[in-house]
Amino acid sequence: MTVSSTPVPGAEAETPPPAHVDPARQRDHRRWTPTKIAIWSVIALLGGAGWFMLAVYRGESVNAIWFVFAAVCSYLIAYRFYGKFIEDKLVRPNDRRATPAEYAHDGKDFVPTDRRILFGHHFAAIAGAGPLVGPVIAAQMGYLPGTIWIVVGVILAGAVQDFLVLVVSMRRGGRSLGKMARDELGLVGGIAAFIATLSIMLIIVAILAMVVVNALGESAWGVWSVGLTIPIAIFMGFYLRYLRPGKVFEVSVIGCALLLLAIISGRWVAESGWGAELFHIERPWLAIAIIVYGFLAAVLPVWVLLAPRDYLSTFMKIGTIVMLALAIVVVRPVIESPAVSEFASRTDGPVFTGALFPFLFVTIACGALSGFHAMISSGTSPKLVEKESQARMIGYGGMLMESFVAIMALVAAVSIDQGIYYAMNSSAAATGGTAEGAAQFVNSLGLTGVHVDAATLEQTAKDVGEESIVSRTGGAPTLAVGLAGIMHKLVGGAGMMAFWYHFAIMFEALFILTSVDAGTRVARFMLADLLGSANKRFRDPSWRLGAWLTTALMVLGWGSILMMGVLDPLGGINTLFPLFGIANQLLAAVALSICLVVFARKGHRWILLAIAVPMVFTAVITVYGSFLKIFSPDPKVGYWANHLAYRDALAAGETSLGLATTAEDMRTVVFNTAVQGSLSILFVVCALIVMVVAIWRTVQALRGQNLLDTEDPFIESEYFAPAGMVPTPAEKELQGRWGEYFTRHPEKDLGGGGHH
Repeated sequence: MTVSSTPVPGAEAETPPPAHVDPARQRDHRRWTPTKIAIWSVIALLGGAGWFMLAVYRGESVNAIWFVFAAVCSYLIAYRFYGKFIEDKLVRPNDRRATPAEYAHDGKDFVPTDRRILFGHHFAAIAGAGPLVGPVIAAQMGYLPGTIWIVVGVILAGAVQDFLVLVVSMRRGGRSLGKMARDELGLVGGIAAFIATLSIMLIIVAILAMVVVNALGESAWGVWSVGLTIPIAIFMGFYLRYLRPGKVFEVSVIGCALLLLAIISGRWVAESGWGAELFHIERPWLAIAIIVYGFLAAVLPVWVLLAPRDYLSTFMKIGTIVMLALAIVVVRPVIESPAVSEFASRTDGPVFTGALFPFLFVTIACGALSGFHAMISSGTSPKLVEKESQARMIGYGGMLMESFVAIMALVAAVSIDQGIYYAMNSSAAATGGTAEGAAQFVNSLGLTGVHVDAATLEQTAKDVGEESIVSRTGGAPTLAVGLAGIMHKLVGGAGMMAFWYHFAIMFEALFILTSVDAGTRVARFMLADLLGSANKRFRDPSWRLGAWLTTALMVLGWGSILMMGVLDPLGGINTLFPLFGIANQLLAAVALSICLVVFARKGHRWILLAIAVPMVFTAVITVYGSFLKIFSPDPKVGYWANHLAYRDALAAGETSLGLATTAEDMRTVVFNTAVQGSLSILFVVCALIVMVVAIWRTVQALRGQNLLDTEDPFIESEYFAPAGMVPTPAEKELQGRWGEYFTRHPEKDLGGGGHH
């Protein structure tokens, strides 16, 4: 917001400092020195050693510390070299150009935001359940395939997509992905992209909500602790709005203290008679509560719930992951999970069905590549960036941070006993929901070195303060057990297992609920934009009736899918997560397709391979995965094969089949598989239309035809901000000059003193 003040008399004509650092001085800072060469050599050697221990040496066990070294060193090298290569060859940032945050500044949606704050905001928005859940589920195939895909995938695909979409949207006034698709691809491609993005958003939000339901179902401690985060966030919103405006750090400290109190008090509540009865909620009722929450969170003003939840989740997300990484380095847990398991080449896995290719690449979506991120990179973030040179840190760097979350989730999952892992992640229909049934089922799998007994499962549940850990599918409880198993060895001993477990559950719930309410709000804006073509009032955010109506329709959409999954006899997360992954990766292929057209029209040639290769790879795995889910004759893989098997069994008068033990369960499977199969067809058809149109537009651009320029006109920037997290010496000097200028002319500071 612009600060009004009386300027110094006679100083109105003062010329402001330059809006950018002299490129020659920046090149001097980047010049190679013996010290820099030595540092990067050590990073490369340490990363190489980590990869050697994980992928080549591969003894009977591997120390978890090598995951940290391999991942962190790879990220540092990728950011410094490949990210910089993409920036120099494709993006070519120009800090002379004003960003939408500057030239469209309105104090609400368009506000120049300090790059450090924006990095946290962007990370909080993109980091949902995906980097936590996908790697845990994919651990069924062993630790190595998932590790390679998470690290290599994010470097070459995921971070590139987030970076480029952010830049493309920023140079187009912060336009949404759907609007850019319409501008770049024309009517047919634009309509297909809109249908794909809106429908995929619904399935994504539904699966995110299902993870919360599975994590909190029948857990009085979890429901109490996570439930308290809502009034805590509301209190923080009012604190910042009315009591202590602008005191972000102060309110964050208070919020974190209240979070710890919520976790600690959860044990007292769960162990009390009234608490165990009141907060021990069955999953269907918990799903209804999440649906109501999603509606209210999306229609309330942002400052009431969403903004303070972002503050909470950013501290919790980054802090917990860094804490877990340090704990792994200190504790050095030994991983006894196989590098590549038997299920990598089979299609009948108990956690999810399907072979490694293509289902590993769609099971691990967020953390390696995520189409959902394109909605954020073309949503709020491009409206807040101060300078084009900051896009690499926010887009590419933010995605690397999320990838590290995924690696830590994978390590936590493979660090626990494999018998416990399969007991937790197999459906209740397979295990019977009891420790005895789970032990019998896991032992019947015939896996080498995997054995568990009912007493071990019951003792583990007791250690983490839960009544049962059997069939706690969705990945979140498994990650919590793994994190608790590592953290209690560093802080607190065995008596702290329950605390760390529920700390992890709250950490995950904050991750996920941020995406549920933000995703609902984004979907509402998309629907309002569509309905606005018929009635312009829907595009007016101040029209409350329209906001409530569009929100209700979107919540009804993802809420129906959520209830379908919760009531699925085959285990909703087990059957729906591959659909979630495919939908998410199809959206990524759509985003990369749009970027391909944009940069082809800018005159680029061979460097387009940096976009085309991940786009084609993503298209192949998602289209092939969709083909299998639609046409595979194996009922364990294909939705329609499963649908026909249960439909024919019902027609023959049978009352049970496979994991469905009643005729009612069988009818539920018939309905669910029809919906899932139909959604698979819708997603892949829309995405294929977008990709075909995008390829044709790219070919036209390479031939010099149809060269549209949809960028906003160039506007000279009048403000300065550093590019990276830590300013260079030249940036510090110029930043000081701007600080002095704003002291004399506070009315010129768009960020109110905070953005420069």
